[in-house]
Amino acid sequence: MNSSYRYRIAMTLLFGIGPRRARSLLRCLPDIELLFTSSLRELQQLSGFPPHVLKKMNREYALSLASDILEFNLIHNIQMLSIDDADYPRRLRQCEDAPLVLYKKGDAELNASRMVAVVGTRSSTDYGEQLCDELVDSFRDQSITVVSGLAYGIDAQAHRHSCELGIPNIAVLGNGLDRIYPYQHRKLAAMILENGALVSEFVPGTAPDRENFPQRNRIVAGMCDAIVVVESKDSGGSLITASLGFNYNRDVFAYPGDVHKATFKGCNQLIQQDAARLITSGKDLLALMGWELSGKKPVQTQCFPDLTPIQQSIVEATSTEGTHIDVIAMRCEIPISRLQTELLALELDGLIRCVPGSRYKRT
Repeated sequence: MNSSYRYRIAMTLLFGIGPRRARSLLRCLPDIELLFTSSLRELQQLSGFPPHVLKKMNREYALSLASDILEFNLIHNIQMLSIDDADYPRRLRQCEDAPLVLYKKGDAELNASRMVAVVGTRSSTDYGEQLCDELVDSFRDQSITVVSGLAYGIDAQAHRHSCELGIPNIAVLGNGLDRIYPYQHRKLAAMILENGALVSEFVPGTAPDRENFPQRNRIVAGMCDAIVVVESKDSGGSLITASLGFNYNRDVFAYPGDVHKATFKGCNQLIQQDAARLITSGKDLLALMGWELSGKKPVQTQCFPDLTPIQQSIVEATSTEGTHIDVIAMRCEIPISRLQTELLALELDGLIRCVPGSRYKRT
């Protein structure tokens, strides 16, 4: 296992190899070891990558550094998850720019049945934090895991209140797991580890540089079923997360606010531009996601015991307001071609209905 992870970690350290290019390499190489043992000419033939990219990769240095990272992680109890591992977040795996390797501390399940990102401004108001608390309150006994970014403001409030209620929550960091940023949240991070996890794609030693945070936000969005923007200015990380979630076909929600308040300008814009659905409470979110039944199976599947397991999962993956076919495929982990066949059968049985926008809703 260590040898396999060593090559995977080293791959993320190669010059010019980002998440998309890494996945392309994995598809065209019969064995990842060939990336480090083949000559540049052989590697060019295997991968089709231009010579100037291959020459700059510095493969020996990457392998040496990967060995050091493996040793560090072993000593500090940091778990490594490759994109092919069963424990890797399945929702994130569906995203084209998913990281090849994730690092994790803590025991939280990254493939929990329901995962919601709660994000917002660093300059949160008392009102915004109250909305955040009420939202997290509604998650109690709903089998929901909260995901956020450990930043000041709404992020920290979502983590803090989740910890207070014993709700599993995951903090995604924009730096290596050998440090906590912001430093003032080290006690909060310790609280999260009691019933959650810290996650990062960055190797230990990576500083919290500005350019890391948009990358962090795509993981927050990609890991979840839904993104909720509680309070946001007209620019910043929470809007980036919402935009990424929208592009990943996730359900995006936002709380409306006073049009004269700068801290709600972003939320109001998302709603105005149809980039997020308006909610005023956690109850709205649960209803729109079809999660009103406190983790129980929907009535339809209980009333129709002849459904196959995959059909039951499809019905459970759709909401009463409508869910995009790509989201259903991701939640059920089945190909679109198979899903379309099952959706047709469920339509004929009257259990679901197709609505505009390639969405399906429970009847």
